[in-house]
Amino acid sequence: MTNDPSPHTLVLDGETVSFRPGETLFEVAERHHREIPTLCYDDRLEPFGGCRLCIVDVEGIRNPVASCTTEAQPGMRVTTSGGSIDLHRRVLLEMVASEQRDVEVDPLSGYASQELGDLVERYDAGTGRFAGARSGTSRPDDPNPFILRDYENCISCYRCVRVCAEQEGDYAISVKNRGFDTQITVEFDGILKDSSCTFCGQCVQTCPTGALADLKALAKKDVPGETKKTRTICTYCGVGCSIDVLSRDDRIVGIHPAMDGPANEGALCVKGQFAFDFVHHPDRLQTPLVRDDHGNLVPASWDDALDKAAAGLLAAVNDHGRHSVYAVASGRAPNEAAFTMQKLVRAGLGTSYIDNCSRA
Repeated sequence: MTNDPSPHTLVLDGETVSFRPGETLFEVAERHHREIPTLCYDDRLEPFGGCRLCIVDVEGIRNPVASCTTEAQPGMRVTTSGGSIDLHRRVLLEMVASEQRDVEVDPLSGYASQELGDLVERYDAGTGRFAGARSGTSRPDDPNPFILRDYENCISCYRCVRVCAEQEGDYAISVKNRGFDTQITVEFDGILKDSSCTFCGQCVQTCPTGALADLKALAKKDVPGETKKTRTICTYCGVGCSIDVLSRDDRIVGIHPAMDGPANEGALCVKGQFAFDFVHHPDRLQTPLVRDDHGNLVPASWDDALDKAAAGLLAAVNDHGRHSVYAVASGRAPNEAAFTMQKLVRAGLGTSYIDNCSRA
């Protein structure tokens, strides 16, 4: 922030602020702690300018401009809220809400699922003023166990389409028709498992209305307790994706990708996003098992189990030679695990017979 009228300053709500070349007015306002509403914006995606909620007044320009697609220029005088701007936003929200079956959806629907409801409340936008035709036809016939396709809550912001293309490169989701006949769809208007969808869940987590929602989490909406978020690292591979585990008491009810995760920046694979059932599965092993003298698996301590495994490996080497042992490590394990594995095999067992499952 500076009062010096340098080439990279503009006036934002009466305050002279700095900006970086190439920044949009929305980015400048966000960096200077102005709350500009939007429904089609995701900072991981190219600006779209579809919802028009982010409009601002720029002195010298007759009509309000979409701040997410308007590049900051030296000397601009920008107003981000108040008067006709807030009225415009409220009317837009009333029009959007009037088309919705449900403005309020369960928070377990997805990371961004509360955005529309929160904005309707913030601007005191009524839901019945423009009651009329509704767009979107839901697909309850899609049998996939992960993603709810509830298009009667769709507002055609296209965030799902764009995140699938720009972030994942799958291009599994597209748009057909126009106006009230607009529909989010997949190739040949089919079901997700027959499309290019990898069930990464990115469309679910960017949807601002719950039109695309997390079926696995919603199935646990009746689990009692307050929902808590715990930041941790996904354990399925060595990438190190940051996730927020949603829990109620001692039960996991869902997973949100960490949008600020350094390794994944909000992205997850199908396992990291949806495969958490094993945590509470009744058949999950809770203690090591070893075979007794009769070949039956019996509970054991970790020390006993590791001792038995070590004895088995050494017996194989002593009885059949060091080349009788061959190790295969996971190509998705972190470097530290790979190093430990090769050290065990080379130094501990005396063989170079070790590989991993990675192949170019």
